[in-house]
Amino acid sequence: MTPVQTPADLRPITALRFGAAVWVAIYTFWENLAGAGPSSLVAKGYLGVELFFVLSGFILSHVYLQAAGEKRFSYRSFLWARVARVYPLHLATLIGVGLLAGAALAAGMSVDRNVLSWSSLPANLLMLHAWGLAPVAGWNHPSWSISAEWFAYLCFPLFALVFWRARHRPVAAVAGAAAFMVILYFVFEQMAGFPLTEATIRWGALRIVPCFALGCALYLVYRRAPLRAPWLCSAASFGLMVLSAALGLWDGVTVLLAGALILSLASLPNDRAGWMASRPAVYLGEISYSVYMVCVPWKLLSVGLAAKLFDAPDKQLQIFVWLAILALLPVVAAASYHLIERPARKALRGWADKKAHSAIHNPLHADMPKQLATGREPVA
Repeated sequence: MTPVQTPADLRPITALRFGAAVWVAIYTFWENLAGAGPSSLVAKGYLGVELFFVLSGFILSHVYLQAAGEKRFSYRSFLWARVARVYPLHLATLIGVGLLAGAALAAGMSVDRNVLSWSSLPANLLMLHAWGLAPVAGWNHPSWSISAEWFAYLCFPLFALVFWRARHRPVAAVAGAAAFMVILYFVFEQMAGFPLTEATIRWGALRIVPCFALGCALYLVYRRAPLRAPWLCSAASFGLMVLSAALGLWDGVTVLLAGALILSLASLPNDRAGWMASRPAVYLGEISYSVYMVCVPWKLLSVGLAAKLFDAPDKQLQIFVWLAILALLPVVAAASYHLIERPARKALRGWADKKAHSAIHNPLHADMPKQLATGREPVA
Protein backbone atom coordinates (compact mmCIF):
# COMPACT_ATOMS: atom_id res chain seq x y z
CA MET A 1 0.00 0.00 0.00
CA THR A 2 1.11 3.57 -0.55
CA PRO A 3 2.12 5.51 2.56
CA VAL A 4 -0.76 7.95 2.02
CA GLN A 5 -4.28 7.36 0.74
CA THR A 6 -4.51 8.86 -2.74
CA PRO A 7 -7.48 9.18 -5.11
CA ALA A 8 -7.57 7.20 -8.32
CA ASP A 9 -8.00 10.41 -10.30
CA LEU A 10 -6.10 13.61 -9.58
CA ARG A 11 -8.60 16.14 -10.88
CA PRO A 12 -6.61 19.37 -10.40
CA ILE A 13 -3.73 18.18 -12.58
CA THR A 14 -6.20 16.83 -15.12
CA ALA A 15 -7.52 20.38 -15.42
CA LEU A 16 -3.94 21.67 -15.73
CA ARG A 17 -3.57 19.78 -19.00
CA PHE A 18 -5.98 22.18 -20.69
CA GLY A 19 -3.86 25.14 -19.63
CA ALA A 20 -0.79 23.51 -21.15
CA ALA A 21 -2.66 22.85 -24.40
CA VAL A 22 -3.89 26.45 -24.58
CA TRP A 23 -0.35 27.75 -24.06
CA VAL A 24 0.83 25.68 -27.02
CA ALA A 25 -2.18 26.79 -29.10
CA ILE A 26 -1.55 30.50 -28.51
CA TYR A 27 2.10 29.95 -29.42
CA THR A 28 0.99 28.22 -32.64
CA PHE A 29 -1.56 30.87 -33.72
CA TRP A 30 0.39 33.95 -32.57
CA GLU A 31 2.04 34.51 -35.95
CA ASN A 32 -1.41 35.08 -37.51
CA LEU A 33 -2.44 37.91 -35.17
CA ALA A 34 -2.11 41.23 -36.98
CA GLY A 35 0.10 43.69 -35.14
CA ALA A 36 1.17 41.14 -32.55
CA GLY A 37 4.50 42.14 -31.13
CA PRO A 38 7.07 39.85 -29.55
CA SER A 39 6.04 38.32 -26.25
CA SER A 40 8.41 36.19 -24.21
CA LEU A 41 5.51 34.44 -22.47
CA VAL A 42 3.96 33.45 -25.81
CA ALA A 43 7.33 32.66 -27.36
CA LYS A 44 7.92 30.12 -24.58
CA GLY A 45 4.67 28.34 -25.44
CA TYR A 46 6.61 25.33 -26.70
CA LEU A 47 7.32 24.59 -23.02
CA GLY A 48 3.69 23.53 -22.69
CA VAL A 49 4.96 20.28 -24.19
CA GLU A 50 7.46 19.94 -21.34
CA LEU A 51 4.58 20.39 -18.91
CA PHE A 52 2.77 17.51 -20.64
CA PHE A 53 5.89 15.36 -20.41
CA VAL A 54 6.31 15.95 -16.66
CA LEU A 55 2.60 15.25 -16.18
CA SER A 56 2.95 11.95 -18.03
CA GLY A 57 5.72 10.75 -15.75
CA PHE A 58 3.74 11.80 -12.67
CA ILE A 59 0.39 10.30 -13.68
CA LEU A 60 1.74 7.04 -15.07
CA SER A 61 3.75 6.58 -11.88
CA HIS A 62 0.56 7.22 -9.91
CA VAL A 63 -1.26 4.50 -11.84
CA TYR A 64 1.45 1.91 -12.54
CA LEU A 65 4.57 2.39 -10.39
CA GLN A 66 3.54 0.28 -7.41
CA ALA A 67 2.29 -2.54 -9.62
CA ALA A 68 5.56 -2.48 -11.53
CA GLY A 69 7.59 -2.46 -8.31
CA GLU A 70 5.63 -5.38 -6.88
CA LYS A 71 5.88 -7.42 -10.09
CA ARG A 72 2.16 -7.11 -10.81
CA PHE A 73 2.73 -5.15 -13.99
CA SER A 74 1.77 -6.40 -17.45
CA TYR A 75 3.97 -4.64 -20.00
CA ARG A 76 1.80 -5.81 -22.89
CA SER A 77 -1.35 -4.55 -21.21
CA PHE A 78 0.32 -1.23 -20.43
CA LEU A 79 1.44 -0.70 -24.02
CA TRP A 80 -1.96 -1.64 -25.40
CA ALA A 81 -3.62 0.86 -23.08
CA ARG A 82 -1.17 3.52 -24.26
CA VAL A 83 -1.80 2.71 -27.93
CA ALA A 84 -5.55 2.90 -27.33
CA ARG A 85 -5.03 6.27 -25.67
CA VAL A 86 -2.92 8.04 -28.28
CA TYR A 87 -2.89 6.25 -31.62
CA PRO A 88 -6.45 6.62 -33.00
CA LEU A 89 -6.41 10.42 -32.82
CA HIS A 90 -2.82 10.52 -34.06
CA LEU A 91 -3.84 8.54 -37.13
CA ALA A 92 -7.01 10.59 -37.66
CA THR A 93 -5.21 13.93 -37.53
CA LEU A 94 -2.46 12.65 -39.81
CA ILE A 95 -5.09 11.71 -42.39
CA GLY A 96 -6.91 14.99 -41.78
CA VAL A 97 -3.81 17.07 -42.49
CA GLY A 98 -3.18 15.03 -45.63
CA LEU A 99 -6.71 15.62 -46.89
CA LEU A 100 -6.59 19.35 -46.11
CA ALA A 101 -3.23 19.74 -47.82
CA GLY A 102 -4.45 17.78 -50.83
CA ALA A 103 -7.61 19.90 -51.07
CA ALA A 104 -5.57 23.10 -50.83
CA LEU A 105 -3.28 21.99 -53.63
CA ALA A 106 -6.28 21.06 -55.78
CA ALA A 107 -7.70 24.54 -55.17
CA GLY A 108 -4.48 26.14 -56.37
CA MET A 109 -3.29 27.18 -52.91
CA SER A 110 0.30 26.94 -51.77
CA VAL A 111 1.21 24.29 -49.20
CA ASP A 112 4.55 23.67 -47.55
CA ARG A 113 6.02 20.76 -49.51
CA ASN A 114 7.12 19.08 -46.28
CA VAL A 115 3.51 18.68 -45.11
CA LEU A 116 2.90 15.86 -47.59
CA SER A 117 6.28 14.23 -47.12
CA TRP A 118 5.80 10.64 -48.27
CA SER A 119 9.30 9.70 -47.13
CA SER A 120 8.31 10.71 -43.58
CA LEU A 121 5.00 8.84 -43.63
CA PRO A 122 6.24 5.39 -42.44
CA ALA A 123 7.92 6.89 -39.35
CA ASN A 124 4.78 8.92 -38.62
CA LEU A 125 2.53 5.87 -38.91
CA LEU A 126 4.77 3.90 -36.55
CA MET A 127 5.11 6.82 -34.09
CA LEU A 128 8.87 6.85 -34.62
CA HIS A 129 9.17 10.30 -36.17
CA ALA A 130 10.74 11.90 -33.07
CA TRP A 131 13.52 9.32 -33.02
CA GLY A 132 15.50 10.87 -35.86
CA LEU A 133 13.89 8.46 -38.35
CA ALA A 134 11.84 11.03 -40.30
CA PRO A 135 13.78 13.09 -42.88
CA VAL A 136 11.55 16.16 -42.48
CA ALA A 137 8.82 17.42 -40.15
CA GLY A 138 5.76 16.47 -42.17
CA TRP A 139 2.07 15.78 -41.74
CA ASN A 140 0.68 16.81 -38.32
CA HIS A 141 3.91 18.19 -36.93
CA PRO A 142 2.85 18.45 -33.22
CA SER A 143 2.48 14.67 -33.20
CA TRP A 144 6.26 14.44 -32.80
CA SER A 145 5.54 14.69 -29.06
CA ILE A 146 3.32 11.59 -29.29
CA SER A 147 6.30 9.77 -30.78
CA ALA A 148 8.37 11.00 -27.84
CA GLU A 149 5.67 9.78 -25.44
CA TRP A 150 5.74 6.41 -27.16
CA PHE A 151 9.48 6.24 -26.49
CA ALA A 152 8.85 6.93 -22.79
CA TYR A 153 6.08 4.30 -22.69
CA LEU A 154 8.42 1.68 -24.14
CA CYS A 155 11.03 2.63 -21.54
CA PHE A 156 8.59 2.79 -18.62
CA PRO A 157 9.84 -0.44 -16.97
CA LEU A 158 13.30 1.17 -16.71
CA PHE A 159 11.85 4.34 -15.19
CA ALA A 160 9.81 2.20 -12.79
CA LEU A 161 12.86 0.15 -11.78
CA VAL A 162 14.85 3.27 -10.93
CA PHE A 163 12.16 5.17 -9.10
CA TRP A 164 10.65 2.25 -7.22
CA ARG A 165 14.07 1.64 -5.70
CA ALA A 166 14.21 5.35 -4.79
CA ARG A 167 10.74 5.44 -3.21
CA HIS A 168 12.09 5.77 0.32
CA ARG A 169 14.27 8.74 -0.69
CA PRO A 170 11.85 10.99 -2.61
CA VAL A 171 13.72 14.25 -2.01
CA ALA A 172 16.97 12.71 -3.22
CA ALA A 173 15.11 11.35 -6.26
CA VAL A 174 13.81 14.83 -7.14
CA ALA A 175 17.24 16.36 -6.62
CA GLY A 176 18.80 13.70 -8.83
CA ALA A 177 16.18 14.13 -11.56
CA ALA A 178 16.59 17.93 -11.46
CA ALA A 179 20.38 17.63 -11.64
CA PHE A 180 20.10 15.19 -14.54
CA MET A 181 17.83 17.66 -16.36
CA VAL A 182 20.14 20.60 -15.81
CA ILE A 183 23.24 18.69 -16.93
CA LEU A 184 21.53 17.19 -19.98
CA TYR A 185 20.13 20.55 -21.07
CA PHE A 186 23.53 22.19 -20.75
CA VAL A 187 25.50 19.42 -22.49
CA PHE A 188 22.98 19.04 -25.30
CA GLU A 189 22.94 22.75 -26.10
CA GLN A 190 26.73 22.87 -26.11
CA MET A 191 26.91 19.94 -28.52
CA ALA A 192 23.86 20.58 -30.73
CA GLY A 193 23.88 24.37 -30.79
CA PHE A 194 20.25 24.72 -29.77
CA PRO A 195 18.24 23.91 -26.61
CA LEU A 196 16.88 20.41 -26.11
CA THR A 197 13.51 22.02 -25.28
CA GLU A 198 13.30 23.10 -28.94
CA ALA A 199 14.05 19.65 -30.38
CA THR A 200 11.29 17.89 -32.31
CA ILE A 201 11.80 15.19 -34.94
CA ARG A 202 15.55 14.89 -34.50
CA TRP A 203 15.88 14.62 -30.73
CA GLY A 204 12.29 14.58 -29.47
CA ALA A 205 12.69 11.11 -27.97
CA LEU A 206 15.54 12.44 -25.84
CA ARG A 207 13.62 15.61 -24.99
CA ILE A 208 11.00 13.71 -23.00
CA VAL A 209 13.47 11.74 -20.86
CA PRO A 210 14.44 14.37 -18.22
CA CYS A 211 10.86 15.65 -17.96
CA PHE A 212 9.37 12.18 -17.58
CA ALA A 213 12.00 11.33 -14.97
CA LEU A 214 11.20 14.52 -13.08
CA GLY A 215 7.51 13.61 -13.09
CA CYS A 216 8.30 10.14 -11.69
CA ALA A 217 10.47 11.66 -8.95
CA LEU A 218 7.86 14.24 -7.98
CA TYR A 219 5.30 11.48 -7.66
CA LEU A 220 7.48 9.86 -5.00
CA VAL A 221 7.22 13.07 -2.93
CA TYR A 222 3.47 13.11 -3.37
CA ARG A 223 3.29 9.40 -2.52
CA ARG A 224 5.19 9.91 0.72
CA ALA A 225 3.17 12.97 1.80
CA PRO A 226 1.33 15.61 -0.28
CA LEU A 227 2.48 19.18 0.23
CA ARG A 228 1.06 21.25 3.04
CA ALA A 229 -0.70 24.49 2.07
CA PRO A 230 -1.18 23.24 -1.49
CA TRP A 231 -3.19 26.30 -2.61
CA LEU A 232 -0.39 28.62 -1.54
CA CYS A 233 2.23 26.39 -3.16
CA SER A 234 0.15 26.21 -6.35
CA ALA A 235 -0.26 29.98 -6.55
CA ALA A 236 3.44 30.59 -5.86
CA SER A 237 4.72 27.99 -8.34
CA PHE A 238 2.29 29.14 -11.04
CA GLY A 239 3.23 32.78 -10.58
CA LEU A 240 6.95 32.00 -10.65
CA MET A 241 6.56 29.76 -13.70
CA VAL A 242 4.72 32.49 -15.63
CA LEU A 243 7.26 35.09 -14.50
CA SER A 244 10.15 32.87 -15.56
CA ALA A 245 8.66 32.41 -19.03
CA ALA A 246 7.73 36.09 -19.36
CA LEU A 247 11.27 37.15 -18.47
CA GLY A 248 12.69 34.67 -20.96
CA LEU A 249 14.75 32.87 -18.33
CA TRP A 250 16.56 29.64 -19.09
CA ASP A 251 14.05 26.94 -20.02
CA GLY A 252 15.22 24.59 -17.29
CA VAL A 253 14.01 27.06 -14.63
CA THR A 254 10.53 27.17 -16.14
CA VAL A 255 10.35 23.38 -16.45
CA LEU A 256 11.35 22.85 -12.81
CA LEU A 257 8.74 25.39 -11.70
CA ALA A 258 6.17 23.57 -13.84
CA GLY A 259 7.07 20.42 -11.93
CA ALA A 260 6.52 22.26 -8.65
CA LEU A 261 3.12 23.38 -9.93
CA ILE A 262 2.16 19.80 -10.78
CA LEU A 263 3.16 18.54 -7.33
CA SER A 264 1.28 21.41 -5.67
CA LEU A 265 -1.93 20.81 -7.62
CA ALA A 266 -1.73 17.05 -7.08
CA SER A 267 -1.54 17.75 -3.34
CA LEU A 268 -4.96 19.41 -3.47
CA PRO A 269 -7.63 16.92 -2.31
CA ASN A 270 -10.37 16.63 -4.92
CA ASP A 271 -13.02 17.72 -2.41
CA ARG A 272 -11.04 20.88 -1.54
CA ALA A 273 -9.75 21.81 -4.97
CA GLY A 274 -12.69 24.08 -5.81
CA TRP A 275 -13.04 24.97 -9.47
CA MET A 276 -9.90 22.99 -10.36
CA ALA A 277 -11.84 19.81 -9.60
CA SER A 278 -15.12 20.97 -11.10
CA ARG A 279 -16.72 19.01 -13.92
CA PRO A 280 -16.11 21.73 -16.55
CA ALA A 281 -12.42 22.04 -15.61
CA VAL A 282 -11.89 18.27 -15.61
CA TYR A 283 -13.74 17.95 -18.92
CA LEU A 284 -11.47 20.54 -20.50
CA GLY A 285 -8.51 18.56 -19.21
CA GLU A 286 -9.93 15.40 -20.76
CA ILE A 287 -10.19 16.99 -24.20
CA SER A 288 -6.74 18.60 -23.95
CA TYR A 289 -5.11 15.86 -26.03
CA SER A 290 -7.59 16.62 -28.80
CA VAL A 291 -6.93 20.36 -28.40
CA TYR A 292 -3.24 19.73 -28.93
CA MET A 293 -3.64 17.30 -31.83
CA VAL A 294 -6.22 19.26 -33.85
CA CYS A 295 -4.41 22.56 -33.37
CA VAL A 296 -2.50 22.46 -36.68
CA PRO A 297 -5.32 20.97 -38.81
CA TRP A 298 -7.68 23.61 -37.43
CA LYS A 299 -5.12 26.31 -38.12
CA LEU A 300 -4.67 25.19 -41.72
CA LEU A 301 -8.43 25.23 -42.29
CA SER A 302 -9.56 28.23 -40.25
CA VAL A 303 -6.76 30.66 -41.02
CA GLY A 304 -6.92 29.83 -44.72
CA LEU A 305 -10.69 30.43 -44.85
CA ALA A 306 -10.51 33.57 -42.72
CA ALA A 307 -7.75 34.99 -44.91
CA LYS A 308 -10.00 34.59 -47.97
CA LEU A 309 -13.15 35.89 -46.27
CA PHE A 310 -11.47 38.97 -44.82
CA ASP A 311 -9.06 39.61 -47.69
CA ALA A 312 -5.87 38.95 -45.76
CA PRO A 313 -3.49 37.30 -48.23
CA ASP A 314 -0.65 37.56 -45.71
CA LYS A 315 -2.82 35.63 -43.21
CA GLN A 316 -2.57 38.45 -40.67
CA LEU A 317 -5.97 38.43 -38.95
CA GLN A 318 -7.60 41.14 -36.89
CA ILE A 319 -7.91 40.52 -33.19
CA PHE A 320 -11.61 39.61 -33.13
CA VAL A 321 -11.26 37.14 -35.99
CA TRP A 322 -8.16 35.68 -34.39
CA LEU A 323 -9.88 35.31 -31.02
CA ALA A 324 -12.91 33.68 -32.65
CA ILE A 325 -10.71 31.09 -34.32
CA LEU A 326 -8.89 30.40 -31.05
CA ALA A 327 -12.17 30.18 -29.12
CA LEU A 328 -13.52 27.62 -31.60
CA LEU A 329 -10.49 25.36 -31.12
CA PRO A 330 -11.89 23.68 -27.96
CA VAL A 331 -15.20 23.17 -29.79
CA VAL A 332 -13.43 21.39 -32.65
CA ALA A 333 -11.40 19.44 -30.09
CA ALA A 334 -14.56 18.39 -28.23
CA ALA A 335 -15.98 17.09 -31.50
CA SER A 336 -12.84 15.06 -32.22
CA TYR A 337 -12.84 13.78 -28.63
CA HIS A 338 -16.41 12.49 -28.81
CA LEU A 339 -16.33 11.32 -32.43
CA ILE A 340 -12.84 9.80 -32.62
CA GLU A 341 -10.68 9.78 -29.51
CA ARG A 342 -13.08 8.48 -26.88
CA PRO A 343 -15.01 5.87 -28.93
CA ALA A 344 -11.83 4.52 -30.54
CA ARG A 345 -10.15 4.17 -27.15
CA LYS A 346 -13.21 2.46 -25.73
CA ALA A 347 -13.38 0.07 -28.69
CA LEU A 348 -9.72 -0.90 -28.47
CA ARG A 349 -9.85 -1.44 -24.73
CA GLY A 350 -13.11 -3.35 -25.10
CA TRP A 351 -11.45 -5.61 -27.64
CA ALA A 352 -8.60 -6.23 -25.18
CA ASP A 353 -11.06 -7.05 -22.39
CA LYS A 354 -12.86 -9.47 -24.70
CA LYS A 355 -9.59 -11.21 -25.58
CA ALA A 356 -8.69 -11.44 -21.91
CA HIS A 357 -12.10 -12.92 -21.08
CA SER A 358 -11.68 -15.50 -23.84
CA ALA A 359 -8.22 -16.41 -22.58
CA ILE A 360 -9.51 -17.04 -19.08
CA HIS A 361 -12.21 -19.41 -20.31
CA ASN A 362 -10.17 -21.12 -23.04
CA PRO A 363 -7.82 -23.81 -21.70
CA LEU A 364 -5.81 -23.69 -24.93
CA HIS A 365 -4.76 -20.16 -23.99
CA ALA A 366 -4.41 -20.63 -20.26
CA ASP A 367 -0.92 -19.17 -20.36
CA MET A 368 -2.18 -15.82 -21.64
CA PRO A 369 -2.43 -12.92 -19.19
CA LYS A 370 -5.81 -12.85 -17.46
CA GLN A 371 -6.17 -9.15 -18.08
CA LEU A 372 -4.95 -7.30 -21.15
CA ALA A 373 -6.13 -3.91 -19.98
CA THR A 374 -5.03 -2.34 -16.73
CA GLY A 375 -7.56 -0.79 -14.44
CA ARG A 376 -8.68 2.78 -14.84
CA GLU A 377 -7.38 4.64 -17.88
CA PRO A 378 -4.95 7.37 -16.82
CA VAL A 379 -5.37 10.78 -18.37
CA ALA A 380 -1.70 11.24 -19.28
